[in-house]
Amino acid sequence: AAVRPEVLPACAPVALREPLGQRGFSLLRGHPAGVALMNGSGPHDGLKGDKDARQNGHEEAEPGEDGNDQEVIVIQDTGFTVKICAPGIEPFSLQVSPQEMVQEIHQVLMDREDTCHRTCFSLQLDGNVLDNFAELKTIEGLQEGSLLKVVEEPYTVREARIHVRHIRDLLKSLDPSDAFNGVDCNSLSFLSVFTDGDLGDSGKRKKKGTEMEQIDCTPPEHILPGSKERPLCALQPQNRDWKPLQCLKVLTMSGWNPPPGNRKMHGDLMYLYVITVEDRHVSITASTRGFYLNQVQRHPFERIATPFQVYSWTAPQAEHAMDCVRAEDAYTSRLGYEEHIPGQTRDWNEELQTTRELPRKNLPERLLRERAIFKVHSDFTAAATRGAMAVIDGNVMAINPSEETKMQMFIWNNIFFSLGFDVRDHYKDFGGDVAAYVAPTNDLNGVRTYNAVDVEGLYTLGTVVVDYRGYRVTAQSIIPGILEREQEQSVIYGSIDFGKTVVSHPKYLELLEKTSRPLKIQKHKVLNDKNEEVELCSSVECKGIIGNDGRHYILDLLRTFPPDLNFLPVEGEEMPEECKKMGFPKQHRHKLCCLRQELVDAFVEHRYLLFMKLAALQLMQQKANKQESSGVLENGASPENGTAESEKSESDDGKIDDNMTGLEQVKELAETIASDDGAVDPKSREVIRNACKAVGSISDASFDIRFNPDIFSPGVRFPESSKEEVQDQKQLLKDAAAFLLSCQIPGLVKDCLDHTVLPMDGATLAEAMHQRGINMRYLGKVISFITKTPGRAQLDHIYKIGISELITRSAKHIFKTYLQGVELSGLSAAISHFLNCFLSSFPNPIAHLPADELVSKKKNKKRKNRNLGNVDNTAWASMTPQELWKNICSEAKNYFDFGLECENADQAAEVYSLQKITLLREISLKTGVQILLKEYNFDNRHKPTFTEEDILNIFPVVKHVNPKASDAFHFFQSGQAKVQQGFLKEGCELINEALNLFNNVYGAMHVEICACLRLLARLNYIMGDYSEALSNQQKAVLMSERVLGIEHPNTIQEYVSTRCWGSRTNILSSSFLNNIGLVLHGVMEYDLSLRFLENALAISSKYHGSKSLKVALSHHLVARVYESKAEFRSALQHEKEGYTIYKNQLGEHHEKTKESSEYLKYLTQQAVALQRTMNEIYKNGSNANIMPLKFTAPSMASVLEQLNIINGILFIPLSQKDLENLKAEVQRRQQLQESLKSGEQLEPEDKAPEEKEAEPSMPSAAIPLTQSSA
Repeated sequence: AAVRPEVLPACAPVALREPLGQRGFSLLRGHPAGVALMNGSGPHDGLKGDKDARQNGHEEAEPGEDGNDQEVIVIQDTGFTVKICAPGIEPFSLQVSPQEMVQEIHQVLMDREDTCHRTCFSLQLDGNVLDNFAELKTIEGLQEGSLLKVVEEPYTVREARIHVRHIRDLLKSLDPSDAFNGVDCNSLSFLSVFTDGDLGDSGKRKKKGTEMEQIDCTPPEHILPGSKERPLCALQPQNRDWKPLQCLKVLTMSGWNPPPGNRKMHGDLMYLYVITVEDRHVSITASTRGFYLNQVQRHPFERIATPFQVYSWTAPQAEHAMDCVRAEDAYTSRLGYEEHIPGQTRDWNEELQTTRELPRKNLPERLLRERAIFKVHSDFTAAATRGAMAVIDGNVMAINPSEETKMQMFIWNNIFFSLGFDVRDHYKDFGGDVAAYVAPTNDLNGVRTYNAVDVEGLYTLGTVVVDYRGYRVTAQSIIPGILEREQEQSVIYGSIDFGKTVVSHPKYLELLEKTSRPLKIQKHKVLNDKNEEVELCSSVECKGIIGNDGRHYILDLLRTFPPDLNFLPVEGEEMPEECKKMGFPKQHRHKLCCLRQELVDAFVEHRYLLFMKLAALQLMQQKANKQESSGVLENGASPENGTAESEKSESDDGKIDDNMTGLEQVKELAETIASDDGAVDPKSREVIRNACKAVGSISDASFDIRFNPDIFSPGVRFPESSKEEVQDQKQLLKDAAAFLLSCQIPGLVKDCLDHTVLPMDGATLAEAMHQRGINMRYLGKVISFITKTPGRAQLDHIYKIGISELITRSAKHIFKTYLQGVELSGLSAAISHFLNCFLSSFPNPIAHLPADELVSKKKNKKRKNRNLGNVDNTAWASMTPQELWKNICSEAKNYFDFGLECENADQAAEVYSLQKITLLREISLKTGVQILLKEYNFDNRHKPTFTEEDILNIFPVVKHVNPKASDAFHFFQSGQAKVQQGFLKEGCELINEALNLFNNVYGAMHVEICACLRLLARLNYIMGDYSEALSNQQKAVLMSERVLGIEHPNTIQEYVSTRCWGSRTNILSSSFLNNIGLVLHGVMEYDLSLRFLENALAISSKYHGSKSLKVALSHHLVARVYESKAEFRSALQHEKEGYTIYKNQLGEHHEKTKESSEYLKYLTQQAVALQRTMNEIYKNGSNANIMPLKFTAPSMASVLEQLNIINGILFIPLSQKDLENLKAEVQRRQQLQESLKSGEQLEPEDKAPEEKEAEPSMPSAAIPLTQSSA
């Protein structure tokens, strides 16, 4: 088969200057190249298709109205179009932006369907070759409409390797194995399976001949109401296209490499060996003149890499296919080859810091900077993750190999790795190994915060925290020069021993002072070991080191935020009453518990409101006193002791809220005093001083609350002079701890009751808690609070999610230490044994030890240093379900302070109504375990649920900094605000602009782009552009699948929205069921429709209360289906229920009540007519004279109208006159708002509710439904 190179003609065996298909073996059959991929906008490239499609009418877009008109204009003039002329195809247009590099056009051409077979080419403008790394704006003569020619260049060995790799990627682009294995930022997407590959095709179904293809709408058994089955396989529909499109069986380096000298002289670079699907064996020469292929049609969003790797917790059984390119990658050092700078590894620290130093004066500069920062961060995260896994798998040599394993440190690819253990008793006073495990995440939060403040001249390290196989690895970029000197010499600010020796530095104080206001950190003095006062503007552990590059670095930011006193009992310190009531302070496992930044911000905001109200109250008293007796009373301001007391009374005093002028005066007064104007009279100064003192402000002239992060730190001493200040700080910390318990937790539960927050799984519950500044260690308290809430039944879903989160988190803590004792060869046996003990009903699962366990135990004594685990690698096998569940219950009690009432999985499922499959998903996501996609029988008492073969992989769980696109985000927010005010067109333009900017910074794939596309789709739908709406929504689904995962709550929401553009809050299952029920009603599947709608009615009654307007709507929907079935009695019964609710809630004259009343009359007439007919039949038998009865099948328009209502879209027809009145009203209100400048708008009281509701709306505009307007 293979041909020896010596006997090949000089032109090489298959020099592939023509497509392979013409040489007798068609590589990819039946897929025409160059088919349009994006909806209605020609053949777009993957990375920029969005940008092209977005440009509709952007030239005339008005500048944004939020003060930065200049910048908006800048960006709107920037995009321009160039023509690309590539050999063999028609020239085409490409939208580019001046900040891009030539390199990016290269990448676009390699991703495009009709040019993807070229990798080795240059771009030429007027015969001049463009520099790959030049920005487009720096190229002379490049302008709107310029023609760029694609000119093929001779291949080199490096280019040929890149080309082979590219071909492999194209051939593999349909194969999901990389996504299942979590490799190369590939992830899963199933939208094209559900739409039969019908993506972005203007929303029209493909026709077969002249007939429309019939779709089966019958829902599968397992989603019908009442079904107890929770199949796993249904999560991942098997894609028909994944298997058969294999084109080559083998593509590998030939054994004839490297080319001999005489062939090199003819331009041979290397030889490839190919076996095609038809079993044809071919040798291919890569010469300097190259080769090329056609490509498969696939939506670009399914191909593009995501910025951060997404891992799937389930995967089907895959056949392991031979892939020689991948094999070569795995065993050659990928370091030099994968990076684009040949022959050297990347200097991560230099890249991370240089991108921060880029200029940021105007919008284009900021975009370039943010884009560079984001790119370097995502690359660094990927490299750090790979390195951390290599460290734990034992593939990296330690830099201190002679020390004990836990103390070892590693350097790989210019990244420093350390393990989460307490080395050299560093954290002895803080909780030892437990503190050492928590410190990296606290440090990462600190890095995230300082990066967000973004002070020029202050640098942090690139930091990634990776949890893998039970170990925590911290990966950091390396400060230049730090490895050559001792830490003691390097640190010029802060302390290396938690406050015994402390040093400070004026430059660091100056830099940190800039961060102190946004971070609410107080500048303070501490004593060092020589009893000298040292001034700091951070916690003592925060170290300042000047690198050899002259940059000022800060590291060890684990105490950036103040301590959480609820979990830090201090002798002699009395906690507030609210804390004591809930059993605090409570001893925690470590002393590094900090308040979250969100809590600090919420607390300060709460205190600011208090400050304003107190001052307003005093000013009003002063006024009143003046009026009563002009000048009799000298000190009109209430004395200081009264201020503290008024703190409680003011919150009940509703008058202040109405009195805008009082608050306005305070604001003005505070600003005047702050600007040091001598014109303020002493009495007013006194008012502000008293209010400042009452709320704990550090300044007595203006409101300014800051925390001292060193209070209650073991080993930190304060000078005598700041005794009073320290006392105030202690009180502030106690107040903050009490605020969390008395305001934030009840606030979260209230939001859940109101359905403004709707967690759907553990991750979204954690997110909701974190947004309110509640740490996960309060989870037990949150659940306890829910059980005592009056509306407990309406919080049933939150309670279940909370309990399953509590159980899986406790199990995760145990699993972490359990895994540390497992050798690589025993991983799948150990994990399956743990899952059996955790979830299976089988009473005594037995672990299967790997066959070579005894051998490795003997060896182990010799290579103890190599293994990170304990010496005994079989301890895990002795675990039993009873022991595990006992440990879970004690962990829940110790860590979360919650008593679980269950001794095994079956009891837990029964007592708390949990699903075992939910627990399996949660534990897999939290620990990185990937299991085989199949149906598991958890309740079989005769054999265990999991076997070793069911555990496919274990992935790392990665925490990292997420750099933000700040300008794009501001545009997005402004757009949202405009939409809420009813200015849909302006909102749409701003959001389009935001989308452009997001694309500019993040590339094509990001969770924020997803939100942008969702909102655009909704706006397109409301404004009547349905095909564009569908196209945008499909992109949102694809993106959500790729960047968040296929069963993330957001992805579920996107799928529902694809059906009907659902509003963000309507994600309760009643809304899903109503949607399904209505669609089934529309296709006349009445019985199935009823099952869904009646279930939706039951759920709405449970979660919204039986008198809710949502329940009235549900009754109406059920009545309509009964009417279609001609069961008028049932229909009447349901409609009467709905009518009663409308009448009680909205009154008899409301439109909804009238509609319901009309419908009741109609139903009664129909029922009477039917009864007459039946009587006629009984009376006269076959001679009966029967009038034809009207049984109405639902019209598509009526079904669509109801779908819109359910999903929060309400169309209000307005005449031109209404519209003009409305605009005038909106303008009047804006002027009023500006004159008040307070952000609190006074509503005219006498306006009718319907009128108010319709106000912020445009012609036939859609407004989101609220709870009070069904």
